[in-house]
Amino acid sequence: MSRPLIGITTSDYKSRIAWWFDWFAVWRHGGRPLRLSPSRPLPAYLDGLIIGGGDDIQAHLYGGEVQLDVRVDPQRDELELELIERFVPEGKPVLGICRGAQLLNVHLGGTLDPDIYTTHEGLKRRRTVLPRKTVDIVADSQLHRILKVTWCRINSLHHQAVQQTGPGIEIVARDRDGLVQGIESREHEFLIGVQWHPEWLIFNRPQQRLINALVEASRRGMATECSANAE
Repeated sequence: MSRPLIGITTSDYKSRIAWWFDWFAVWRHGGRPLRLSPSRPLPAYLDGLIIGGGDDIQAHLYGGEVQLDVRVDPQRDELELELIERFVPEGKPVLGICRGAQLLNVHLGGTLDPDIYTTHEGLKRRRTVLPRKTVDIVADSQLHRILKVTWCRINSLHHQAVQQTGPGIEIVARDRDGLVQGIESREHEFLIGVQWHPEWLIFNRPQQRLINALVEASRRGMATECSANAE
């Protein structure tokens, strides 16, 4: 069977190095990565979708207060919300990474903490692509079954975070500071959001299992559609 087509959202200005990590993460597990950004035409079809990391989400989308000292990308917000509205109802597997996890929660009716360093006094800044933060995974969650660990070390590049979850969304991972680091949907076969960047942790087995699980879920969906079309 051919590789499932996995769309990966980015900004128009993402570096080649960062995109290489996105591309390699999907390709190494048997997927066919497709870059999606505001300046590129939307595909008519995808087998799976990754909502990637990047700039802050516009405050009005989750009822937050506008902050003047942050970067936002309205065109990207619009693109990703359109993709979610198109492909989630079809049951396509979706993985949200960093801002992607936040956007999934916002789309499903949740809210965000606009700046964790303002709302959590004394919080240590750990902005790094290296796995320097510890996360605890809820037992018997889908994320737990995929990662096959009850805790793991992760990287951290965010200053926004999930606050209140939308209907049907469960919190399945928190770091040792109590911040939400993983969410998943009770109403979809594969709709998971993680606050960290698994694509940067290329030698970390649990994180690579997460990317592999997305690709394999996309492959199963592709096989099901092929069988249905054959009938």
